[in-house]
Amino acid sequence: MMLTRLKAKSERKVAKQICKVVLDHFEKEYSRELGDAWHTVRDILTSPSCWQYAVLLNRFNYPFELEKDLHLKGYHSLFQGSLPYYPKSMKCYLSRTPHRMPSERHQTGNLKKYYLLNAASLLPVLALELRDGEKVLDLCAGPGGKSIALLQCAYPGYLHCNEYDSLRLRWLRQTLESFIPQPLVNVIKVSELDGREMGDSQPETFDKVLVDAPCSNDRSWLFSSDSQNAACRISQRRNLPLLQLELLRSAIKALRPGGLLVYSTCTLSKAENQDVISEVLNSCSNIMPVDIKEMARTCSQDFTFAPTGQECGLLVIPDKGKAWGPMYVAKLKKSWTT
Repeated sequence: MMLTRLKAKSERKVAKQICKVVLDHFEKEYSRELGDAWHTVRDILTSPSCWQYAVLLNRFNYPFELEKDLHLKGYHSLFQGSLPYYPKSMKCYLSRTPHRMPSERHQTGNLKKYYLLNAASLLPVLALELRDGEKVLDLCAGPGGKSIALLQCAYPGYLHCNEYDSLRLRWLRQTLESFIPQPLVNVIKVSELDGREMGDSQPETFDKVLVDAPCSNDRSWLFSSDSQNAACRISQRRNLPLLQLELLRSAIKALRPGGLLVYSTCTLSKAENQDVISEVLNSCSNIMPVDIKEMARTCSQDFTFAPTGQECGLLVIPDKGKAWGPMYVAKLKKSWTT
């Protein structure tokens, strides 16, 4: 019965109208930036029936039976231990087909067994190389998927989850409550600060910082139901790189010398990705790029990458049978001298 309801919901999603205003805008921008690859990317982004969902298992309420079932259904483990810093405690399963499992209901007092996500969204989390006992900041944490994934990797000494948007903040709190046991909740702080002020309020506090920045989310924007609203979003899109840059500069202030910072978005836009990182590297003398080409090499069986022209930046683009992304990931390090 649940699968029938889910199938109906999925078919409604497929039936949702593609917003022509947004598609035309993407067509101009991305055919220029991605070249021929854009045709495949566009076909997948405009066909929700092709989208894939990875299953991240919750180490705090481990679903052994579900894991067996996933193996029987032909799911395979993400990365299969190929990354040098892939934590054994993180278990994520992928299917080559666009099958989607039902989401679990939120029940107070009960921890969920798994989280459905775009597998590419684990790359920024893994790039952070989290270790037990570290102080970590998730600067734009709502709705909470990456915070949950961080906690599958290690037990931080302190995790600060910040979210400025009140709706996403509510979602973040519920996500944490659904996946994290009470003893661990005690090392997590949730705040609703403007991320641009975090660096001044907590300078040089954190070992690791994740900036999963607000961006023009290509998947959801394509299905904007209101074309007037979509046109407004497109005009506001020009302001996003400035916000992203301010968030990054704040994150750099909050990072201790020697600490690692990962910047990510779920857009293909060069202006919100490579250009933002280039600006930071050109203007912040205490920030160095960290080469993550090895990550692309070891993950190429599960993801398709577009060239970024940066050793510190990766761009996952949706492809046939690998419908993950868009996801841009850049890795930076704060030097000891300013």
